[in-house]
Formats: sequence, structure tokens, C-alpha cells
Amino acid sequence: MKKIVLIVIGLFFLSGFVSGYQVNIIAPVSLSIGKPLIVTGTTTLGIGTPIDVVLYYQETTTTEVGRKVVYVQSDKSFKTFFDTTNLKKGTYKVEVPSNQLGTSSENMRIIQLIDRSDDIYMSSLSRQAFTGNIYLAGTIKGGENSGVQVEIIGPSNTVVFGPSYVNTNNAGSFATDVSITEPGDYEVSFTDAKGYIGSRTITVTSESTLSSTPVATTTTFAVYSAHAKASRDAPAYFVVRTAIGPVVMHTSSSIDWVIEYVDDKGVLHMENNYGGQNPERAEFIGTGKLVYVKIYPYKYADDSEVFLYAENVHSVTVSPTVPAAFAASEPQTPTATPQSPQFSLLGIFAIAIIFLFLRK
Repeated sequence: MKKIVLIVIGLFFLSGFVSGYQVNIIAPVSLSIGKPLIVTGTTTLGIGTPIDVVLYYQETTTTEVGRKVVYVQSDKSFKTFFDTTNLKKGTYKVEVPSNQLGTSSENMRIIQLIDRSDDIYMSSLSRQAFTGNIYLAGTIKGGENSGVQVEIIGPSNTVVFGPSYVNTNNAGSFATDVSITEPGDYEVSFTDAKGYIGSRTITVTSESTLSSTPVATTTTFAVYSAHAKASRDAPAYFVVRTAIGPVVMHTSSSIDWVIEYVDDKGVLHMENNYGGQNPERAEFIGTGKLVYVKIYPYKYADDSEVFLYAENVHSVTVSPTVPAAFAASEPQTPTATPQSPQFSLLGIFAIAIIFLFLRK
């Protein structure tokens, strides 16, 4: 009997001792999607003890999206991280489950994941021929005259550039060349004063050229733009005079725009790939001639101002009339075709017969 009492008392004290363990975790209050979510903490648990660290997405319900097992280090600390690249923006919770922890443990943190991918638009090509340089150009939303920090990771998983600031102009646009030594995939990351923006991948091929058309060697292109009101029934028309080499055109965002353009050979192209959250874009090789552009919303209900931006061009202007290149494809207003006299007489004769028949 005494042994049983001692065992019960021992279990009671053991339970009280275990429930007194403390875990305190640290995590950022907000984080841009694409950056690793680093979670650190301290604990009174023994060295080598495994700890579950769980990441939840909180909407109307709480859903587990990730779980890591960490081990208490010799200094009673622990550390782990979660990849946020493919997560959606919103409210998340990182937590160490509270079983066997003391009531004063700070074992949970709320985190806001922010999506800033729309804050950057890349106007340089995502696929480039190997020339010993990568050409980077684009526009940072709200980054006028402030610069953007750029870091490039090469195909060997080593840093080949930066982190270093690249200047932006009064439109938030930037352009620079970065020296490289080999073809492959290069991950380019962007950060501004508000924090991490996002990353883009540029593939550098071993081909000497990407097209048989001569490519300009100038790499600091100005970005030209023009704007006009556009609806599905009344598209906006632009005239773009291209330079020699890769040309990139893109619209403003927030509406699902459709770009149609007729190249210098008279061939009609259509682009509608990015939806309303991202600018619609078109890429082609310019030959120094005029390209005619037509922009309209994909949805009939949309009616708004659209901006057309173009890089490696000499000018972008709004066309006050429908360019001849599109005139043949525009719907024509139907006009009444006068009936021939023969048709009219036959109709009157038929009506007269029906009238006589009904009187009988």
C-alpha cells in the first residue's frame, strides 16, 4: 500500500514538474512572401529534447501548412525556418503545441504574410543569350528616385552580384548590366526600403543569339508610355516606333487587359496570359519600324484608363483613329439594304391575296 502511495505522489510531482517547462518563441510580425520565415526560441526543456514547431494558416478555420521538429541545443535554444515561396498572403500562426508546457510560456506568434510581387515589373527578357552580362530592367512601384537593392544567385548557388543598390529614375524604373561567367538560371532578388519585394529567374542560354534578327548592344533603354480610355466596345489604339532588338510592352494592372499588335510584317498577335492581378505583356524583336497596338479589357463590364509601357522603342503615342492595320478586323455598323422594287411589289401582291381570302 505504501508503495502505491509513493508511486502516486511521485507521478503527481513528476506531472507538476513537466507542466512547468517553459518555451518562448520569436518570429517576425510581418514577412514578404518568398522570404524564409525564421523561428527561434528558448526553453527550459532538456538538451536534445525534440520540439514540434507548427505553422498554421488562419482564415475562417485554422489549417496546418507546415511542421518542423527541432532539438534543444546546449544553450537551451532552438531554431528552424519555413519556406514561404508558395504560400498565399494572409494571417498565419506559428506555435509550439502547449501540452506539457507552463502557462506562462509564450509559445505562439501571429504573422502576416505580405504579397509584394505586383510591386515590381521586369521589362528585361526572362530568357537571354550568353554574352558575359545579364541585362536587368524594370519598374518598382513607389520606388521613384529611391533605388532598389538587387542580389543575384548564380547557377552554382553562389552570389554573383550584391546585395547592391541600383538607382531608379523619377518613374521608378531601373536598368543595369551584371557580369556573369556561365549560362544557367540566375535568381534575382529585390528589396526596397519597405522590405523584401520578390525574386525573378533569368535563364541565360549558351546560344550565341536568340534570334537571327540583329540585337542592339545598347542596354540602358528608356521606358516610354502613353495612356487612353479603353472598353471592350471602344478599344484603345497606340502606335509604337520600335528600336532594333528585344522590345517589351506591358499594360497597367488591376484589370485583365488583352493586347493585340500588328508587327511590321502585318502579322496579328494576341496576348492575354496574366489576368487582372499582373500587367499583360508582349515581347518581340523590334526592327526599327512601326507596330500598331490595340488594348481592351477581357470583360465587357470593365471600362477604364489603360497605360501602355514600352522598352527599347523610340516613341509610344495614342492613335486618335483606328489604325488601318486593325480596320479590316473591326466590326462594321450594319446598314439597311434597300429592298428592290420587285420584292416590294411581290410583298404587296401577297398581302392583297391574303386579305381577299380572309374576306371570303
